[in-house]
Amino acid sequence: MNPNDLVAHIPSLRRYARVLTGDAWAADDLVQDTLERACRKWRLWIVGTDLRAWLFTLMHNLHVSDVRRAYRRTSAGTAVDLDAVAGELQAPVSEHALAMDLQRCLLRLPHDQRSVLLLVCLEDMSYAQVARVTGAPVGTVMSRLSRARSRLQALMNPPESQPAGTSNEHPPAPPLRRLK
Repeated sequence: MNPNDLVAHIPSLRRYARVLTGDAWAADDLVQDTLERACRKWRLWIVGTDLRAWLFTLMHNLHVSDVRRAYRRTSAGTAVDLDAVAGELQAPVSEHALAMDLQRCLLRLPHDQRSVLLLVCLEDMSYAQVARVTGAPVGTVMSRLSRARSRLQALMNPPESQPAGTSNEHPPAPPLRRLK
C-alpha cells in the first residue's frame, strides 16, 4: 500500500467523520483511529480492490463500536428520547429559529440512515459500495436512503403553523372521470 494513496482519501474521510460525529475533535480522532488501523491491518486489504471503500468500512466499524461502547457506559442512566422533550429544549420561537440548519437536522437522523445518506450523497458512492461499507444488503441501503431523505426533508421544512379555524386537510379531490 502506497502512503500517498491513503493521504489522497483523508479529506473525504474527514468530511464523513465530521458529519458522523458532529464534532470536529471527535471527527479528527476517528480519522486518526481509522488511519492507524489501516496502517496496522494493511495486509488485510486486497490489492486491486477499492481502497476508499475499505477505509470507509474501517471508519464505519470504528464509529459503530464507539457508539456501542458509549451506549453501554450510559445504559445504567436514564435514557431520554430527544424528540419527546424537544419542546422543552428549544429556545422561544422566532422567525429565524423556525428553520433548523442542515448539521442539526443530520444529527437528528438515526445513525444507519445518516451514514447511508452521507455515503451516497456526499461521498458519491454506489449502492453496492455503501452496502459493502455498512454490511447491509443493497435493498436495505436503498430503503434507508429513502427514509433518510424523507426525514431530512421533513426536518428542514417543518409544517407552517395554521391560523386558527383552518384545517390541516387538503380540499377533497374531484371525482375521477372516464375518458374515451
